[in-house]
Amino acid sequence: MSEFAPRILSGIQPTGNLHLGNYLGAVKRFVPLQDEYPSLFCVVDLHAITAQLVQDDLAGQTRSIAAAYLAAGIDPKRAIIFNQSRVAGHTELAWIFNCVARIGWMNRMTQFKDKAGKDRENASLGLLAYPSLMAADILVYRATHVPVGEDQKQHLELTRDIAIKFNNDFSARIAGAGLGTPIRMGEETVQGYFPITEPLIGGPAARVMSLRDGTRKMSKSDPSDLSRINLTDDSETIAKKIRKAKTDPDALPSEIDGLTGRPEADNLVGIFAALAERSKQEVLAEYGGRQFSEFKPALVELAAEALGPVTGEMRRLIADPGHIDAVLRDGGERANEIAEATMRDVKTIVGMLQG
Repeated sequence: MSEFAPRILSGIQPTGNLHLGNYLGAVKRFVPLQDEYPSLFCVVDLHAITAQLVQDDLAGQTRSIAAAYLAAGIDPKRAIIFNQSRVAGHTELAWIFNCVARIGWMNRMTQFKDKAGKDRENASLGLLAYPSLMAADILVYRATHVPVGEDQKQHLELTRDIAIKFNNDFSARIAGAGLGTPIRMGEETVQGYFPITEPLIGGPAARVMSLRDGTRKMSKSDPSDLSRINLTDDSETIAKKIRKAKTDPDALPSEIDGLTGRPEADNLVGIFAALAERSKQEVLAEYGGRQFSEFKPALVELAAEALGPVTGEMRRLIADPGHIDAVLRDGGERANEIAEATMRDVKTIVGMLQG
């Protein structure tokens, strides 16, 4: 708990087509947050090049993510929508955080191990330092809350570790410069510059799985397009993918416990619950005892109703790149004002010459 003014920051990488998992686990959840907190929603194009430097259409993918934000209902007048590379503070603070973070911390990041695989010696330094840049994304705006999926929770914990270490290492200078803010750490209140950011994790489908394998997360990089529902898919394509989604031969259970050991059933029920804004138990109370041959058509109808307006608006926006660029440009300018103020403070605290 801290005395920092509340602020939300979250972002999505512009790599591949946005899919249902991105929408339910992130974009849809962003919309109500703009009414609760001052919010920044970023397209993290700098992160996109950590695993693959040469991109086929990074600008187009960036516009696509921005279009999804707008189509879902994020208001660029209330929230700030921008792409990361427009704000130099992200990389400036990331370098300072590279000097705060420890190599051992980075080596423990499970996502680096997963993405680097067995050939970690050939992974880019950017991929290893990815969590440090993510910490800078958050803390350059001194964001107090971040909506994240379970797979990013470890990175947010590292953000907290970096903030704590920076606050501790420079505690005297922070106090001396009059830049401290009260932070509650257990029973003690200390003065720090960066907040100890809290995750916002939740929702009935915060982790949407592949339609072809319920044990694997729905992914843009899966070679099978049938594994995911893209936000730009039309209703006929969505229907085809749901009909072909892997299931098991048993009827749906009437209780959540009955989904244990049935990952595909659990995934489809979770998707239905999230789209309908109901709990899994409520869905099972209605469809328990029925076969997938009855449940899938209902899911198709629901998906078409829920995603149709978003898909249509996304396509309209993508066809007008000038409008999207104007939104990103304005958002970048507004974000930069916040980031520049933070970097002035940070450079003062670290002792760098300015002016």
